[in-house]
Amino acid sequence: MQLLRLRRRMLAIVAGAAMSLAGAAQAGPPFVTDDPEPVELGHWEVYGFSAGTHVQGDSSGVLAGTEVNYGAAPNLQLHVIAPLAYDDPRGGSTQVGIGDIELGAKYRFITPGEKDWFPQVGVFPLVELPTGNADRGLGSGKTRVFLPIWLQKDFGEWTTYGGGGYWINPGPGKKDYWFAGWLLQKQVTKQLALGAELFHQTAMDQGGRDSAGFNVGGVYDFTEHYHLLFSAGRGLQDVRDSNEFSYYLALQKTF
Repeated sequence: MQLLRLRRRMLAIVAGAAMSLAGAAQAGPPFVTDDPEPVELGHWEVYGFSAGTHVQGDSSGVLAGTEVNYGAAPNLQLHVIAPLAYDDPRGGSTQVGIGDIELGAKYRFITPGEKDWFPQVGVFPLVELPTGNADRGLGSGKTRVFLPIWLQKDFGEWTTYGGGGYWINPGPGKKDYWFAGWLLQKQVTKQLALGAELFHQTAMDQGGRDSAGFNVGGVYDFTEHYHLLFSAGRGLQDVRDSNEFSYYLALQKTF
């Protein structure tokens, strides 16, 4: 049961720990799939968010979290997520506490012009530090590393991006695994962008099964600097153990 709770919590953290948004072609949160576009030099993105996943007999995720992204250099973004995690197993006591802190650096190494046919391309390595209490279902208990590559192309009001990478996932009963996702998004009005994504993940536990899912969501711009991010979805494969329902909700400030 402990391994199963950790697996469920990790899926929720992955769903909630998406990355950055920039300009009209917004990408990253509120979706699982990320993009290669970093925050502009000297600019900040700050999110207050909540995210969670419900599976058979358990709900878990980030009760409240903070994500900060900073444009530290041209084409380079530094990233941190500090979550207050929760785990609510059926028939057990609800656990709330500090989750695993995430650190990362996004670097875009291909930046096409507006008339170029090829996409933006970047890497975004992430490290999850075992700051959460694994015995309470609030952390993995081990340092985990994600090594992805992301691509993005804009077509007027439409944006499409995706890619994937490899998770280094140590620990008893665990195994390394692959994640891939792709998203299509449209700027519906000046203030509202809507999108949908599909994603797939290989088994992260010994003897486990692959999982897949989808999310639909969007971004609403209250002002130039304040934005509402939202999404919801569920699994398409191994649904009962991976994702019967998931959500992401955030308020973002950009400056």
